Order: sequence, then structure tokens, then C-alpha cells
Amino acid sequence: MEFALRLPGQEQPDKPVWLPIDAKFPVEDYQRLMEAAERGDHEGVVEASAALEARIRHSAREIATKYLAPPHTTDFGILYLPTEGLYAEAVRRSGLVDTLQREHRIVVAGPTTLAALLNSLQMGFRTLAIQKRSSEVWTVLGAVKTEFGKFAEVLSRVKKKLDEASTHLDQTGVRSRAIERRLRNVESLPEDQVVRVLPGWEKEEPEEKGE
Repeated sequence: MEFALRLPGQEQPDKPVWLPIDAKFPVEDYQRLMEAAERGDHEGVVEASAALEARIRHSAREIATKYLAPPHTTDFGILYLPTEGLYAEAVRRSGLVDTLQREHRIVVAGPTTLAALLNSLQMGFRTLAIQKRSSEVWTVLGAVKTEFGKFAEVLSRVKKKLDEASTHLDQTGVRSRAIERRLRNVESLPEDQVVRVLPGWEKEEPEEKGE
């Protein structure tokens, strides 16, 4: 059975990368091995083990040839052996698993190891996503920090202007009170005399109330 696991592309997340997974179960070779082991047939065990190893090697080459096509796929594939006993036999063969990884970029997995492998891949992509988002957050924070620095400068200038205006108002109040003290003993003139003394000065008429 062939499967392909859809993974997000590293450079372009909208374009997926496919992880090939091919399930192989060489039933006949495995059964001959089990039967020879039960009979205590040493030569039969050696022969069946060699046949099983050859079948696994052939399956790994087949997966690499048929399904590995970077960048559309990952640069490695998974050979899934669907029973723990069969997986144990593959691992027991000295150097077999390492050779398949090195020569064909094929990872051998059993039921338990496949789940662990897929969980590791999931966590890896989550970590990449978090790192990417963290980078974006830091970029935004950097921009905000720059803009806040400019805002602080503007606030400082506005505060300076307000302080200057407040100082001018205080000085105006002081001058106004000084003038009031000087004029305290001066009698006010009637309105008609004010118009004669100050041409153009007219008393404001009160606004008419609306009906």
C-alpha cells in the first residue's frame, strides 16, 4: 500500500511537499523464516533471513526510484513494515537499516516507530511555524519601537511648546494684574465718553433671545 503525507513547503507553504510512505509485507519470506525457526532448522533460518533481507532491500530501492522526486517530495521516504515482528527482523540484520538510509534515503519503520516518526515531524513543523511567527512578531515590535521613538520625540516637542505657552500665559497674567493695580484708582468713564475718547470703540449690543 502506498501513501503520501502532505507537508507544508519550507519556502512556499502554499505548495506542499509529499512524504512517500510505502507499506511492504513480504509474507512468504517471513513465514518461511518463522517456520524454520520453529523447526530449529538453522540452515532454513539463514536462507529465509537472507531472502527477507533481499526483499526489504529491493523494496527500499523501489520506493526511492518510484517516489522520491525532490523538491516535489521529501528527500527521503519511509518503508513501513506493518508488524513489530517483521520490523524487529529488519533491525536485527546487521547494518541493514543504516545501509538503506545511506544508499537509498529510505527510513524503515514499524507500527510504533512510524507513530513516533510522524509525531516528530509534526513537532518539527510546529517549531518552524512558531519560529517564523516569532520572527514576524519581532519585526512588528521593532517597527513599533521605531515609531514609538518618533512619537516620543513629537510628544517632547509638543510638551515644550505647551510649557512655553504656559509660561507666556503666566507672564501675561502678571502683566495684567500689574495693569489692574495701576488702574485701581482711576475712575471709569461713562460709555458715551468712552466712544469720544476711543473712536471706533462701541459697546456690544446683547444678543437677542430667540422666540
